Amino acid sequence: MKFFGETSPADWWRPSVIALVSANLVPVAGVFLLGWEIFPLMFLFWSENVIIGLINVLKMLTANPGSPLSWAGKLFVIPFFCVHYGMFTFIHGVFVIGLFGGGFKPGPGFPTPDTFWRIAQENYLGWAILGLAISRGISFATNYLGNGEYRRASLQQLMQQPYGRIVVLHLAILFGGFLMLALHSPVWGLLLLVALKIVLDLRGHFAERRKFAGMVNAA
Repeated sequence: MKFFGETSPADWWRPSVIALVSANLVPVAGVFLLGWEIFPLMFLFWSENVIIGLINVLKMLTANPGSPLSWAGKLFVIPFFCVHYGMFTFIHGVFVIGLFGGGFKPGPGFPTPDTFWRIAQENYLGWAILGLAISRGISFATNYLGNGEYRRASLQQLMQQPYGRIVVLHLAILFGGFLMLALHSPVWGLLLLVALKIVLDLRGHFAERRKFAGMVNAA
């Protein structure tokens, strides 16, 4: 599978890969059992941005722990990342709600964290979001910590890492979302959207593992 890069059969059976695919299959149950259409899926995929950002902060905190210079850099880089990535994610969430959720209900003119929490509750997204968080947590524990990737990770690399993956993923998903809206959200279209998300997630996951492996081999 050249699309996924150089992978072995063992790579596909890693706990992080199994957890990633399993978490991404949760929306399938939402489509069939809860009647999800475009908006709950879009909001769920957006929620994963928040999870990725939080995991990335943990990666920064644990990166290269033996270097005093690295700890000094963290005092600036981590707060900067939280503000920059936080605004990026927030604005993305506003667009998702405005474009696919029919806008915001009457009330405060600017959405608050309570707005996003209410949307998650109204669409029964709690378990799906938890599944994505567990999947990312397993990858963090088994790959980043367990395989020693944190020893070679640089703050600059971690600062940039979430953006490229998220931009590519969500451009594809937004395109798919508009396509499904045009087709009036048929079930097969929603399932195609979930499949697209899984494929792009796996591609990004394997690319991340190769990047860290290359750093270890070059050391």
